[in-house]
Amino acid sequence: MDKKALFLKCVSFTTSVHRVTHELTQQAKSDSITPVQYNILEYITVSQPVTLSEISDCQHMSMPNTSRELKKLNEKNLIEKISDTEDRRKQYIRLSKAGETMMNEAFAHVESRFLHRIQNASKEDLEEINSALDILQAKLFF
Repeated sequence: MDKKALFLKCVSFTTSVHRVTHELTQQAKSDSITPVQYNILEYITVSQPVTLSEISDCQHMSMPNTSRELKKLNEKNLIEKISDTEDRRKQYIRLSKAGETMMNEAFAHVESRFLHRIQNASKEDLEEINSALDILQAKLFF
């Protein structure tokens, strides 16, 4: 297989993923948080507990900006910080109960939009999509 063509196909695919993600998450976030804060909460939701540096790296934000956004989310009682038992300087971040509630509501909205997108897919289509996602997760998005 031509690796250059595969790369270009991957670029096209990831662009489509970003577009569909935007469509699915449109109007999913609460008006009380910014889009940047929503992205941080979404990352924490699927990866918790996480560190400041992991959030910074994944969200392509500087450490000071990430710290500032986490402070705002903490003030809104949407996250909580937990100190590492072995290294007290290291802190993990996870959703608070209020954060879990907010993100459950957001994900319910996203799920509804997702189910609408696949409403006409056959059982075979759904099985192929599931298999393709498994392969992508194992081979590319590990």
